[in-house]
Amino acid sequence: MTKKSSKSLFYGLGRGLGVGLAGLRAGGAIAADSFINRAMGKEPGQSDFAVKEAQRFVTELGKMKGSYVKIGQMMALLGEHFLPSSLVVALRDLHDATEPLPYEQLLPQLRTIANFSELEVDPNPLAAASLSQVHRARIKSTGEELVLKVQYPGLADTIDTDFDAVVKMLTIARWLSSGRELDAWMQTLREQLHLEIDYDREAAATIKMREHLKAEPLGLDCTVYVPRVYLQYSTAQVLALSYEQGVSVDNPALVTLSLARRNALAKTMLAMFFKELYSWGVLQTDPNLGNYLIRPKVRGDQESVDKLVLLDFGSTIEFDEPFLDALGRTIAAGQVQDREALIEALIDLGCLSSSSHPEARESFADFCLQLLEPLRPPKELPSEYIDDQGRYCWAESNLMKRVATLAAQSVKHKHFATPTRQFSVIARKLTGVFTFICMLKPRFNGYEIAQAHIDVWLESKRGA
Repeated sequence: MTKKSSKSLFYGLGRGLGVGLAGLRAGGAIAADSFINRAMGKEPGQSDFAVKEAQRFVTELGKMKGSYVKIGQMMALLGEHFLPSSLVVALRDLHDATEPLPYEQLLPQLRTIANFSELEVDPNPLAAASLSQVHRARIKSTGEELVLKVQYPGLADTIDTDFDAVVKMLTIARWLSSGRELDAWMQTLREQLHLEIDYDREAAATIKMREHLKAEPLGLDCTVYVPRVYLQYSTAQVLALSYEQGVSVDNPALVTLSLARRNALAKTMLAMFFKELYSWGVLQTDPNLGNYLIRPKVRGDQESVDKLVLLDFGSTIEFDEPFLDALGRTIAAGQVQDREALIEALIDLGCLSSSSHPEARESFADFCLQLLEPLRPPKELPSEYIDDQGRYCWAESNLMKRVATLAAQSVKHKHFATPTRQFSVIARKLTGVFTFICMLKPRFNGYEIAQAHIDVWLESKRGA
């Protein structure tokens, strides 16, 4: 009897068994923890017992691999308003890298490429993640190097079932309760999951981003690059892209670059966010650091510059004009710390209502003002986070930790207002951008970059 790979096994009957049992166990643990802590006047879900059960459950989820891992990661990104903090923290430890599927099991997918015979494919994977596997390839006639992002066989047929299994398990574990806001959040996650496996859409988004950057380059000291799509070698389950070299932003070698170069890379990342938001109305919303590469300039080549390479446009989202207008006003008001204008913009975003409790308004405004801290005018920056030249010290500010603490406190508030799905995506994207920037340990003020884009946007609004 042929031995099946571990990957092929988790696309069959019984995939949810281990997770379901973990959910039942966790349900009892959380129920007991909730009862005991409420009796003692403490917040439930924060005891060592509850934390261990959350970690145990996430370990079980990780063993199931595949879409279960991706679903857990997505819930960690957007779930802090609906899930216990102990579970969110545990989910953030889920790793996307997984055991690769044998090349032979991917061949049926690859042979659907009309021009597959023109390619020489390396059977050893370059990377293996939760939803797909990447292999290097070469066009025989030209020598061009590609990467083939290959979706795991059968994934599209099981993804809804897997999602429902995780939701059911979280409900059994009493980590979720029904409600319209929760239902809307779950629908957002489900839609996002389907976007991740729509390779036709991802190819189109990648091509569009290349066109945007060609038409409107950022004009900074380093460039932004998007891989080329090879449509002749792409299918609904295989995406062919140019092979791009580079290192992740957490590579220790990058810290040895000069401050000027690190500043340039960080400024480019920030400018890219505002260009996406204000000029193009479209964002790559997955803040995973693995979606970016940095390609340092060639030593000794005076014409060479550092490059920021953007990868994976599967989670690209276009926003409608009313939302972009309200978001633009939110950021503009946050820059100058205008609470009244900020709250008005948040109401237009749907994050608050005109009847929201004053404490809810202030709590939400505090969160936004904290998150937008690096974009304030230099004179308005906290003195403890600027150097002797008046520059904001991104890494030393511990901004992300402070924002996370404030968000956790806001959720506990009895008048807490659940943010809209779109706002949650934007906030998570901006958090990812700032995290990327902090990894480079730069020192610069973000105000001028943000204000330049806001001024152009405001002018376009006046001329409309």
